[in-house]
Amino acid sequence: MQDKIKITGAREHNLKNIDVELPRNKMVVFTGLSGSGKSSLAFDTIFAEGQRRYVESLSAYARQFLGGMQKPDVDEIEGLSPGISIDQKAHSANPRSTVATITEIYDYLRVLFARVGKPHCPVCGTKIEKMTTDEMNVHIIKALKTTVKNKIKDGTCTIFAPVVRGRKGEYYQMLYDMYNAGFLQVRVDGKMKSLREKILLSKNKKHTIEIVIDTPPITTAEMDNGEKQRLAEAIESAVDLSNGLCTVLFPNGEEVMYSTEYSCPKDGYSFPEIEPRLFSFNSPYGQCKDCTGLGTAELFSEELCKTCNGKRLNDHALSVKIGEKNIADIVGLTIEEAHTFFATVVDTLSEQEQDIVSAALREIQNRIQFLFNVGLHYVTLQRRAGTLSGGEAQRIRLASQVGQQLVGAMYVLDEPTIGLHQKDNDQLIQTLRNLCDIGNTIIVVEHDEDTILLSDWIVDIGPGAGVHGGNIVFSGPVNTLLNAHKKGKKSKKIEDIDCKVIGDPEQSITGKYLRREKHIALPKKRRKVDKYSPKIVVSGATEHNLKNIRVNIPLRRFVCLTGVSGSGKSTFMHKIVHRAIANKLHHVDKPIGAHKQIKGLEYIDKIIRIDQSAIGRTPRSNPATYTKAYDGIRDIFAATPEARIRGYKKGRFSFNRPGGRCEHCEGRGMLEIEMHFLPSVEIICDVCNGARFNKETLQVYYNKKNIAEVLQMTIEEAAEFFTDIPTISDKLSMLHQVGLGYLTLGQSAKTLSGGEAQRIKLSKELAKRNTTKTLYLLDEPTTGLHYEDVQKLITVIDRLVSLGNTVMVIEHNLDVIKCADWIIDLGPDGGDKGGEVVIEGTPEEVARCGFSHTGTYLRKILP
Repeated sequence: MQDKIKITGAREHNLKNIDVELPRNKMVVFTGLSGSGKSSLAFDTIFAEGQRRYVESLSAYARQFLGGMQKPDVDEIEGLSPGISIDQKAHSANPRSTVATITEIYDYLRVLFARVGKPHCPVCGTKIEKMTTDEMNVHIIKALKTTVKNKIKDGTCTIFAPVVRGRKGEYYQMLYDMYNAGFLQVRVDGKMKSLREKILLSKNKKHTIEIVIDTPPITTAEMDNGEKQRLAEAIESAVDLSNGLCTVLFPNGEEVMYSTEYSCPKDGYSFPEIEPRLFSFNSPYGQCKDCTGLGTAELFSEELCKTCNGKRLNDHALSVKIGEKNIADIVGLTIEEAHTFFATVVDTLSEQEQDIVSAALREIQNRIQFLFNVGLHYVTLQRRAGTLSGGEAQRIRLASQVGQQLVGAMYVLDEPTIGLHQKDNDQLIQTLRNLCDIGNTIIVVEHDEDTILLSDWIVDIGPGAGVHGGNIVFSGPVNTLLNAHKKGKKSKKIEDIDCKVIGDPEQSITGKYLRREKHIALPKKRRKVDKYSPKIVVSGATEHNLKNIRVNIPLRRFVCLTGVSGSGKSTFMHKIVHRAIANKLHHVDKPIGAHKQIKGLEYIDKIIRIDQSAIGRTPRSNPATYTKAYDGIRDIFAATPEARIRGYKKGRFSFNRPGGRCEHCEGRGMLEIEMHFLPSVEIICDVCNGARFNKETLQVYYNKKNIAEVLQMTIEEAAEFFTDIPTISDKLSMLHQVGLGYLTLGQSAKTLSGGEAQRIKLSKELAKRNTTKTLYLLDEPTTGLHYEDVQKLITVIDRLVSLGNTVMVIEHNLDVIKCADWIIDLGPDGGDKGGEVVIEGTPEEVARCGFSHTGTYLRKILP
């Protein structure tokens, strides 16, 4: 196989017919301004072509179920490996999806507990051992005496052999064989049926089939030897027929299952089969019956289920233990605690048990070690996927891939350092380099300086964004870029890399920042904070790992909340500050994080959280609809002479309702193809060719452009096109000012990164006229931003603060932190070792603090 990936004629999105060569089995970083074309090359060209080729390699029979995949707009790609894409947008919001399930740790835990778990009686806690048929007989006779005594009347008990338990199939032949063996009755899915009749079962549904062995009469008199013998024979027959199980229906309606495998010696409590599905909260055999495995009282509630107390499983599953812990106890551990537990759990197993579960233990330990290495030591295994940040979710999905130990693969990653403090960066980068060392190619879209400097090859795309980008500014060894200003000095050639170097490193904006020829300057003057400054004071904060802290948030200032991953930043900002103030000012009814009180709310009149969630409510949302600029655009088209002659109203130009839109794609412009065992793919609608509207609507023009052509304009172009209409141009100009001029007006919300969505929300706030006395909360706003874009963001934040607002951000980017008026540093570390206020003060004061990890890195960049 070639030692390089050669791309020829890439034209996807804004890429301008570029040619580039990338070394295989090396770490390649893609840099450039937001919207320059990095993701278009990495994900929409390289990875998409790898996925398409994989589908093409399948048999014609398999392909007929998958449909067609559109070929990226590229002439040729040589030397391509099978690709694995891990971005920030694809993490699950399914309430059943957790860190343990995403990484497959839970699957291996289920196997571990099924093979070497020790069952205990849920009633008395006694360790359960196997029960013989004689012991069953004695226990049943004793139970029958009590039942008849209480019931007074005579009756019968029924002995069943559960031959099928929750399995799919028709079972016609088996039922026929049972009839031939002399059995006359059967209970199918809880209903009694005669075996003389034809029983038809759906082969696609799960069934429980129990053969009636005998129905011995029970009287108030003492059982004679004949009756005892009849009962014993029925038990033996049931156990033989069902591989160790016997179900007894007593005269009072009580039903008990006995097992030759496990049964409590004190109260006769018998365990069901101990198999992996018993520990699945997605299976009716393992899940808590009240919450069906969700762990909460209701689907969208945060209140824990009262039956299982949030553990998701039933008593059977929770009564099986390894090393004094059940499976719910283990998934309740943090990664750091689980790391310690699994390092010692092997000592609690016998040599035979160690041999049985060695493979499962190894897989669990590998994944936990990786999660620990990439700075996720504070995350619990039971943490829901929907509560993870984009960066956390990406690193967790990477753990599941690393666990596969693939060789010869190509990983395409989107900013894996998001959410990581500089302190944790080194371990993540080393993990990526280890993947290269075992024979994989790593392609990383990244802006983090440490990641760039430790890569083997850099591809800088630009020089600008959107129509001003899409070119290779520089492609070559990182050292060549760093040494570009040193005249006459040749960079050391990396051994075994034979790729063509493209472009002039001196023209790279990224290179200028890395060489310190350009930098983000400190503010000329910080806004002063003293004891007289108005502030919000939060006291007694104890939610999650916060340790009864008191925090001062100075108002009309730019405030940075810093600290290592897991130190308590998100808990403090989102669960306490946002929810408590939103509840007071806007009557938002959400559970508030534990704290004693908040003072100073008289200084603000509203609080707005600008997060990285998708804009709008559906994928149909786009920058034009979210900012309301599209309302004005539709008004203009409805007012054109052609629209008035045809009787078209404003609604005709909406792609969300019938009338003017293309009905084949329902105004989306794209058709989604279900790929079954692969991710779904989208192809351009073959009726409207991506225009979204029908041909009649597209015959209406404004300034020589129809509505589809307007939606295909970049924001920068549209702001110029509508420059004479302030109601539209003002909104679009604000989007351009926050660095989003390269986006198209009609770009779907689901194609936007979290950082882009956040800046669109910021621009909407800036466009408002009455934004004063507002507290804005932002979580890592520099996600996806190049150095040049970070400068624009700082300017936007400064403008909001200058209007009399307060901006508080959670941030790890040192260029942003150094420009803050005030820093609140939480820590000193993550999880149980965090949750305290390390220091509050100006960047200079934090840099002088010897206990602050943030201060350590600030000292390196402050004068």
